[in-house]
Amino acid sequence: MIRRRRGAEPPPAGPAHPGLVLHDAGDGTSAGAGAPPRFTDGPADVLLRRLELTVRRRLDGLLQGDHLGLVPGSGSEAGDSRTYHPGDDVRRMDWPVTARTQVPHVRETIADRELETWAVVDLSASLDFGTANCQKRDLAIAGLAAVGHLTVHGGNRLGAVVTTGERVDRYPALPGRLAAERLLRNVVATPRAVGGRRGDLAAALETLRRPERRRGLVVVVSDFLGDSDWERPLRALGTRHELLAIEVVDPRELELPDVGLLTVVDPETGQTLEAPTGDAEFRARFAEGAAAERARIAAALRRAGAGHLQLRTDRDWLMDVVRFVGERRRAGSGGASR
Repeated sequence: MIRRRRGAEPPPAGPAHPGLVLHDAGDGTSAGAGAPPRFTDGPADVLLRRLELTVRRRLDGLLQGDHLGLVPGSGSEAGDSRTYHPGDDVRRMDWPVTARTQVPHVRETIADRELETWAVVDLSASLDFGTANCQKRDLAIAGLAAVGHLTVHGGNRLGAVVTTGERVDRYPALPGRLAAERLLRNVVATPRAVGGRRGDLAAALETLRRPERRRGLVVVVSDFLGDSDWERPLRALGTRHELLAIEVVDPRELELPDVGLLTVVDPETGQTLEAPTGDAEFRARFAEGAAAERARIAAALRRAGAGHLQLRTDRDWLMDVVRFVGERRRAGSGGASR
């Protein structure tokens, strides 16, 4: 959360300082192109219906209705071996055939008839922030809607674990689009976390490890800010499931504009800090630190073997989804993008 300090020099008017005012509840007409609906703007059912129509129209059109899904060609049933090609997932190396032929081979897998997808959705207080087209919370819900559209068909099941730092809600994996729509409504209705409470993504991930479930897809939707204690349970999940991490980012978390002295509040700890954004050296240090933090998150996700999709509140999020699915389809191995 960013607040201007009283008495600070006001910024120049005009577009030189975009995205400094947090979105208030309104009629939704100010949202930029490609932005998900802001769920403070009206009835949840109406906004979810609008989101569903947008996802269907754009994903079906841009992907030509070919729902290869987020884990194309992947499954738990062993198939034939073939020669290894650069970019193949090394976790699928067929060592007996490689030893016999002295040529690297990988074991292909046959896609399961039914895919069970579990989404871990982080709705902690740090997600109640946004300075561009929407709040990060809205974008996290939109990402979950896209996952449902790409996976819930042919008897596939979708379940979710939603954490706010104050509560953890668990919704069983059920088949069908009606169940997925009901799940989205429940996630939208999740009460916002009270400020001063830190989210616990690691505990939510741990709830998926025991008892063990059939192999499937685990999707984690979060900004991944704060402690990196989530990495260990995520890596443990990666030994059994395909992983996809959807990182939700706001541009003001990457760089600050020159708007004078700001009071910055951490919503999860309540800590305040005065930020002299008029100082070019301070802005440069902030951007450098933010880039290092994002690089650390990306490296942790790679170590866990997770595919990494970044969604930003100032970009067309559906185009980012389409590009990601297209890259996974071209890779064709069903493993994490390297």
